[in-house]
Amino acid sequence: MKVKVFYHDKCFDGASSAALFSRFYRERIRSDVDFEFSGLLHRAGALFDESHFDGDENAIVDFKYSSSPKIDWWFDHHESAFLSPADAAHFERDETDKKFYDPAFKSCTSFIAMIGQERFGFDPAPVADLVHWTDVIDGALYPDAKTAVEMKAPAMKLTMVIESAPDQRFVPHLIPLLAIKPLADILEEPFVAPLLPPLLRRHEVSIEILRQRAECTDGTIFFDITDQELEGYNKFVPYYLHPESIYSVGLSKSSFRVKVSVGSNPWAPEEPVVNLAKICERYGGGGHARVGAISFNVNQHAAAIRASREIVNELRAAVRKNRG
Repeated sequence: MKVKVFYHDKCFDGASSAALFSRFYRERIRSDVDFEFSGLLHRAGALFDESHFDGDENAIVDFKYSSSPKIDWWFDHHESAFLSPADAAHFERDETDKKFYDPAFKSCTSFIAMIGQERFGFDPAPVADLVHWTDVIDGALYPDAKTAVEMKAPAMKLTMVIESAPDQRFVPHLIPLLAIKPLADILEEPFVAPLLPPLLRRHEVSIEILRQRAECTDGTIFFDITDQELEGYNKFVPYYLHPESIYSVGLSKSSFRVKVSVGSNPWAPEEPVVNLAKICERYGGGGHARVGAISFNVNQHAAAIRASREIVNELRAAVRKNRG
C-alpha cells in the first residue's frame, strides 16, 4: 500500500510534519505501507495538481487545505489555511476524523504529535526533540536575535539545509531520517554533511548583503534582494541588524516566483498589532498573524514591488498611529 504525503517544501516544520505523520501512521494506522513524500510550494496560481494525488491514501501536512476527494488526511496550523470560504465549509462538513486544523499551535509537527497522542494513542516521546525544535523554529521562540542568527543548534543547521535543498529528491530522502534519528546524527549523514560548509559561508555573505540593503523607518524594515540568489536567507537577520524594528518586508526571487516576505520582530521593543496574515491574504498570500508571505509569478516583478511598497507604507503608518 502506498501513502503519499504532501508537505510544505523548503521548510523545517513541513519536513518534520511529514516525518512525524509517517511515524504516527506506521505505528497507529497500519505498518504494511510504503511512503512517498512530495513537496508543495506556495506559488501564484493553482497550488495543487489533482493528478499527483495518486497514493492509495493521500495526506497533506503543514499546507493549505484541498477539498479533493482524493485527500484522506490533512493537518495544518496556518491562519490562512483555506483558499476559499467553500474550502473552509468543506472542511467543517468533514466527518472522517482524519482532517485537523488549529492555528493556535506554534508548529504543525507539535499539532500532529498532540492529535496522534490524544485521538489515536500515539507515543510522541521518542520524537520529543524534533517536536521541541519545530516549535522553536516555526514559532520563533529563540531567546534573542543573536541566537537565531548564529545557527549553532543542529535543528537550525538542518533548517538551513532544507530551505536550500539542492534538488527535489533531497528532502524526501531526509524525511524518513527525521522520524527515527537524532538531529545531530542526521547532520553527519554523507548526503547532508558536505552541504553545510558552503551554506554557512553563504549565510555570512547574506548577513552582509542585508546589512547593505535593509533600511528601517518608522519601525518597519524594507529590503530588495531580487538581484541576489538569496531566497533562503535567515529571516531573523533583519531583526538582528535592526533591533529597533517591529516589522519587516522583503523582496526575494527564485526560478519560479518573486516572493514578498512580511514578518514581525519576535523581540520588538513594541508589541506588533497588525495581523500580517490578513494583509497577505489581500494579495493572494497568507500565513500567521505574525508572519506571512505572498508569491508572484516571476514575470510579475513590478506587481510584487508595488505590493511590497503598499505593505511597507501601511505598516509604517500603523506604527506612527500606534505611537500617537
